[in-house]
Amino acid sequence: MYQALTFLHSTVRWLVLLSLLYSIFRAYKGYFLNKEFTKTDNSIRHWTATIAHIQLVLGMTLYSQSPIIKYFWKNFNEAKESFDLLFFGMIHIFLMLFSIILITIGSAVSKRKTTDKEKFKIMLIYFIIALVIIFIAIPWPFSPLANRPYFR
Repeated sequence: MYQALTFLHSTVRWLVLLSLLYSIFRAYKGYFLNKEFTKTDNSIRHWTATIAHIQLVLGMTLYSQSPIIKYFWKNFNEAKESFDLLFFGMIHIFLMLFSIILITIGSAVSKRKTTDKEKFKIMLIYFIIALVIIFIAIPWPFSPLANRPYFR
């Protein structure tokens, strides 16, 4: 089960990134070109948050099954000295959880705004901040924090 979760979590991250990038693109165009917030924009906002929540569920399940995480919490005093273990044991999960919270708040607040410009603005701000945090928290192959391959 652990291998399947690792594969799914690694693969779904690309959907999260693509949906966020596309949402940001649509929000940017909508805000700066004074476009109407259409049903398509609303669907993109909704599906971006939904994909992020699916990734969160996968990540939390993976977190509970991971031998790395089990070792980290069982041997916390030793493990916290290893930055790689600390990254996956605490940093990664807290940054990702925070970014999902931002996406959720941005999506919910955007949905409730009355003007189209406000909807696009809220989406743009919250989704960009979440994307930056996600980019920092992903263990890219080139990351100085922790590295993993693009696909597992």
